[in-house]
Amino acid sequence: MAHARISANLPPNVDPTKAPLAFGRRALPKLGQELCSPELLTQQQALVALCELLHDPENVYQALEIGLVDSLKTLLAHQDSTVRQKATQILSVMATHNVGRQGLMHSKVIPALTELLDDPVGICRKHTHQILETMSKLPEGAADILHAALIPSLLLRLKTESDEIQELILDTLSNCLRLEALEALASGAVTILKEKLTHPSVAIRSKAAWALLAAGTHPEGRSLVCGEAVPVLVSLLEDPDPEVQASAAGALMFATVEPQGRFSAMRAGAIPPLLKLVAEESSRARLSALKALTMLAELPEGRRTLLGHTAALEQCLSDPCEAVTRAAATAIGVIRWKP
Repeated sequence: MAHARISANLPPNVDPTKAPLAFGRRALPKLGQELCSPELLTQQQALVALCELLHDPENVYQALEIGLVDSLKTLLAHQDSTVRQKATQILSVMATHNVGRQGLMHSKVIPALTELLDDPVGICRKHTHQILETMSKLPEGAADILHAALIPSLLLRLKTESDEIQELILDTLSNCLRLEALEALASGAVTILKEKLTHPSVAIRSKAAWALLAAGTHPEGRSLVCGEAVPVLVSLLEDPDPEVQASAAGALMFATVEPQGRFSAMRAGAIPPLLKLVAEESSRARLSALKALTMLAELPEGRRTLLGHTAALEQCLSDPCEAVTRAAATAIGVIRWKP
């Protein structure tokens, strides 16, 4: 989907230094009134000034008290691209503060952002996805995104948006998938995320694997990941980037809980690269690799293969991370188990 390229720079006649401002808390009520002005320039200047003021959480608190969010929600549908750009930027800044996130949820901002997913101005869409990604970090925010039925739209935009926005979408999806996966799975999430596992961008490959991990925390998601994505995840265990390796190992950790996932991982040759990850610096990679190897040791072929590599696992028994130590002890016990 093609989008117009519009500069994020403000029009030359919008200068926040020329906007008459009081200092501190006295400025916000006046700016709130100016947002409702029929004069476009007045609205633009007020928005630019608010962008600066609302980096302070105390000002965010006052802005919520005077109902500024309702005015900003109205401006999200403004015909002027600068107004939409600054309104979304302000909401994005407010969302970085805890009091702001709570206020935005109370004001039902997330449903109001739906139309902006198709905004012709890229910077407006970027701000919109920044808001969604930040809000999704809270369970209540992720629930609001799910209730607004945005997941199918977010998945579709993984095919059309810039890499920068795709990263935000993948983070949002990961947070939402941990809470609920059925709608995403019904919308083809696993197939779409699998395609992103081979993306040229390291960040997108890593975040796509992390989103598949989140899908795999649900039984329905594990089943689909096992059927579609395991071979690609195994190949990513040897990705040049450590973060991609760790994310792929995490996704495999859940996929191999299912018998189908274990068989698929064995056929794809998962054991050698997983053994390499056991010695990696990242405790996240070590932990995920050990748990995946434990699952593979449930298969007779996997146990036979791993019996000759227990020395590598024993080194993890003195790991500084307690979770890694426990996982190593469990893996060794399963590998050495005799009926």
